[in-house]
Order: sequence, then structure tokens, then C-alpha cells
Amino acid sequence: MTHPEPSPATRKFQKELNAGTVSFVLLGVLSHATEPLYGYQIAKQLETGSEDVTMMKQGALYPVLRSLEKNGLLASRVEPSLSGPPRRYYEITETGREAFAQWTTIWHHNTRFVDAVLKGSYHV
Repeated sequence: MTHPEPSPATRKFQKELNAGTVSFVLLGVLSHATEPLYGYQIAKQLETGSEDVTMMKQGALYPVLRSLEKNGLLASRVEPSLSGPPRRYYEITETGREAFAQWTTIWHHNTRFVDAVLKGSYHV
């Protein structure tokens, strides 16, 4: 199914919305993982989990993973690969699990608020 090209305002809104959501989603994927994952595995999980919505390009995934690691929310290690270059495996840290729990609470609060506004059931 072909979608019309989004307007500049829509692209800007999507970019801003995705900015924090991508970090949240990556922590979610890694919090549910039973073993460390490398970037391509994470990207594939995100692709299979979305019906026809792509939140981010695979190349944009790596800067977010590095940022989460820099902030202590993820840890990584590099391992050789038999089928190509070495792979960097990521796993969530205890600090990352705590942040994910807090972010989940914030997410639910914000989505309830936005849903109420969209339904017209929130009054100032």
C-alpha cells in the first residue's frame, strides 16, 4: 500500500516524536531479550514487530545504542563473527532496567493524557 508523501510539518512531528521513543523501544527490546543482541538482530525484531510503520532506519539505530551505552543504560561487547566483521552485542544494565521501568510509567501517563485529549474527554 502506497502512502502519500508526508508534509514537512508531519516529517518534523514524526522526527521529534521518534527521538525519545526510539530509546524507549530499544530499552524495551533489550529488557525482554534472553541474551545479548547485536544491532541487526534488534533491527529485525523492530521490523517484525511493526505492521507497516518504520520508526527508524537501521543505520540510525547504532547512534542511539551508543548513546544509551554512554549513559550507562546498556553495556556492550565485541565478538568475532564467522560470517563477516566482528559484532557488537548489547545488553541492558541494571541502571537501564530502572530507567526503563520509570520511562514505562511516564509513557503510560502520557499516552492516557494524549488519548483523553484526542477523545475530547480532557478539559482544562
